Amino acid sequence: MSNGQRAGFVRRWARWRDGLRERPFIDAGYRAGVAVLGVLVLAVGIVAIPYPGPGWAIVFVGLAILATEFDWARRLLAYARRRYDAAMAWFKQQGWWVKALGVAFTAAVVLATLWLLGFLDFAGGLVNFEPAWLDSPIGIGA
Repeated sequence: MSNGQRAGFVRRWARWRDGLRERPFIDAGYRAGVAVLGVLVLAVGIVAIPYPGPGWAIVFVGLAILATEFDWARRLLAYARRRYDAAMAWFKQQGWWVKALGVAFTAAVVLATLWLLGFLDFAGGLVNFEPAWLDSPIGIGA
């Protein structure tokens, strides 16, 4: 998309959004829909943070959705980006042992979650390995 096309899209979107603002009931419904969608995406991102993959990216997408309608979310998104960039810069400067601890922590969180959700017991059953300690302590997957 060229800059001209992007600018045209932004202008059309702004006109459409201004039209909604002139109709308070519809505007409230739209804002509520954005809030629900943004909070759902944000919640999925927060749950996904400790796992390998795009957890933080999903958090930022959820905040960006909320930031389209709410000033507090716009400020929180800017703050979270600054803090994330600072934390990643710090982590990159650390020695191999700190990075190894990060990998070990991530692996422990993933294994603990798989155990709690009963996936380890399920996987053990697939290969005929079913010791009692693989059973989920909260009864999921039993």
